[in-house]
Amino acid sequence: YINMYNRNGAVAYARKWAFKRNPKFEKFDEMGGDCTNFISQCLFYGGIEFSYKELGWFYYSLNNRAPAWTGVDELFSFAINNRGEDGPRFKLVSIGEIEIGDVVQLKVGEGWTHTLLVTEIRSQKNLANVFVTGHDRDVLNVPLTYFNFNQIRFCKILN
Repeated sequence: YINMYNRNGAVAYARKWAFKRNPKFEKFDEMGGDCTNFISQCLFYGGIEFSYKELGWFYYSLNNRAPAWTGVDELFSFAINNRGEDGPRFKLVSIGEIEIGDVVQLKVGEGWTHTLLVTEIRSQKNLANVFVTGHDRDVLNVPLTYFNFNQIRFCKILN
């Protein structure tokens, strides 16, 4: 059995919680940012199950969670290398290959600092027509042109 990712479920969760915090999860706004924590929640509510292998991808509490649940680089590193059935699996793609429910990460300055969920795509796939939702500077369905960044990576979810 392979757990199938429900893209619409992840998007529905993102839209519901864009400007709020789910009390089942710690808020990381004051601890480096809530963006990846929020996207991990979206993926989880989209049906991706916890993974416990290596450093894993899971969340039980502030003190019992995997680094990949809340860290931009840690999530990417886990998911791009994940070959198992549990936890997210990413493939780097071009903007033309993304779908709703996929993940976008932004590099600002020296580091990869932001994680977002694709929640809408209009006509041609370009930075003005791909809309994302995320936490930190809480946004709901804003175009990628809204953000200042010097690099972007599009992560197709393979689950």
